[in-house]
Amino acid sequence: MKRALVVGAGFGGLAAALRLRRLGYRVTVLEAGDQAGGRARVFRRDGYVFDAGPTVITAPYLFDELFQLFGKERADYVEFLPVDPLYRVTFPGGEHFDYFRDDEPLHEEIRRLSPRDVDGYRKLAAHAERIFEVGYRELADQPFGRVTDMLRIVPDLVRLSAHRSVHSLVAKYIQDPRLRQVLSFEPLLVGGNPLEVPGIYLLIHWLERKWGVHFARGGTTALVSALVRLMAEVDIECRLGAPVERILVAGGRATGVVLESGETMLADVVVCNCDPALVYGKMIEPRHLRPFRARHALGQKQSMSLFVGYFGTSRAYPALRHHTVVMGPRYEELLRDIFQRKILAPDFSLYLHAPGRTDPSLAPAGHDAFYVLSPVPNLDADVDWEKASGPYFDAILETLEAREMPGLTSSLTTRFSVDPRYFQHELRSQKGAAFGIEPLLSQSAYFRCHNQSKDVGGLYFVGAGTHPGAGLPGVLCSAKVLERVVPPAFDVRGAA
Repeated sequence: MKRALVVGAGFGGLAAALRLRRLGYRVTVLEAGDQAGGRARVFRRDGYVFDAGPTVITAPYLFDELFQLFGKERADYVEFLPVDPLYRVTFPGGEHFDYFRDDEPLHEEIRRLSPRDVDGYRKLAAHAERIFEVGYRELADQPFGRVTDMLRIVPDLVRLSAHRSVHSLVAKYIQDPRLRQVLSFEPLLVGGNPLEVPGIYLLIHWLERKWGVHFARGGTTALVSALVRLMAEVDIECRLGAPVERILVAGGRATGVVLESGETMLADVVVCNCDPALVYGKMIEPRHLRPFRARHALGQKQSMSLFVGYFGTSRAYPALRHHTVVMGPRYEELLRDIFQRKILAPDFSLYLHAPGRTDPSLAPAGHDAFYVLSPVPNLDADVDWEKASGPYFDAILETLEAREMPGLTSSLTTRFSVDPRYFQHELRSQKGAAFGIEPLLSQSAYFRCHNQSKDVGGLYFVGAGTHPGAGLPGVLCSAKVLERVVPPAFDVRGAA
C-alpha cells in the first residue's frame, strides 16, 4: 500500500489521517507531544479535568462525517451535549446578554437591551446567512491553489461587502454599543481582530446559529479519544513523542521524514498539521524551495496569543453559564492594544469556561473546574512573561470574583496557567501565536498557505495555518480539501 505520514495530531491531523485512510493509504500520525489533540490536549490536576484548548464545538456534522467514512456513528463513541444560551455576555455596568440560538429568545434579549436594534439585527442575520452560503458552503472545503480561484469569488465578496471589517458591518445595522460588542467578538475565536478581519468571517455568526454550540461529554479530550479509537480500529498508527526534524525531498517530491531521534520514515505523501512557518522555515532544506517561500512564510502577520488560567474551586457556581464572555471597560481600544500597539494592557476582556454546567464529572463532587482565557499580544510584544504571568492571573481572578464569582479566591483549590511561551515552545507556533497567521483579507484563501505545496510535490497542509483557517470547522474543512488534491492510493480497479 502507498504510505502517508501526518505530522501533528491536532484535530486537523486526526481528520486528515482518517480521510487519507479512506483514500486507501497506509497512514501513520507522528505527534511531538505525549498525547494526541494538539491544542486540544488535556490537563489533569488534583482530581480536575481541564480541556487545554477548544471547548466550543460548532458544525458537529464535520465530526459525524469522519465516523461515517467507515460506516460508524459518532454517537457510539462520544456524546455531544447542546449548550444554550450559546454564550452569556456580561458588561462592567452589571448588564448581561444571553446569546440564544433561536430567533424568539434572541430577539427578546436584543429588545431588552435596545428595542430599536431588533429590526437591525434581523437584517444583520440575513446578511450573515448570505455570507455563510458563499463563504462556507461554497468555499470552505475548496482548494485555493490558483489566482483564478480567488478572482472568481471577488464579485461575491464585493456584493456582500465581505471585504469590510466585521465590526463595521455590525455597526451598519446595530446602534447599541453593547450589542456591537456582542455581535462582533466572534472573530476572536479564530484569532482575528474584529476591527480588521474581513466581513466574510461574519459567517461564524450564522454557523453558530445554524448548528448550535455543543460540548463533548467528558470534555473535548473525550472527542480526541474517540477519534484516536476510531483510527486504531481502521489501522491508523498514532505515534506519540515522535517529533519530526526534517522533511525529506528528492526529485522535487516529499519522500518521507527524519525524526529528531534520527529515525527515517519513507512515504508517498506527507501532510503537515503544524505551523507552515516551521515547515518552510526549518524543516525543508532551502534548495528545495522557491527563493521567497521561507521568507514569506516567516514574514506573515501572526495572530494574537492567549493567556489561559486553569483553576478549581471547593464550591460550585451553578448560576454561571457554560460559556461566559466578560467584557472589560474598553473594547475597540483594547483590541488596538492587543493587535496593533502590542502591549499588555492593565484591563482585559475574558472568556470563562465553566463545563460543570453541562458535565459535572469534570470536577470532584461539590467542586467546580474552570478555565479563563484572555487575548494578549503574541511574542512580538515586549512582555516578560516570567514576571508578568502570576500578577496577571491574580488580576483576572480578582475581576472574576468581583463580577461573576463571589468568594472565588478563598475557594481556590488548584491553579496554573499558560501564556504565549507555551504556544511557542510546546505547540511550536511562530511567535507564540494561538491561531496561526492572522485572518486578514491579504492572508485568506489564495493568500493563505496553500493546502497543496507549490514547491514540493506530495506535500500538503491541514490545520489553522492553511485554508480555510483556524477554529474547529476550519481545521476539519482543511482535511476535507485533501480529498480534492491528494490522488487516491488505488487505481480505478481498486488495486493499491
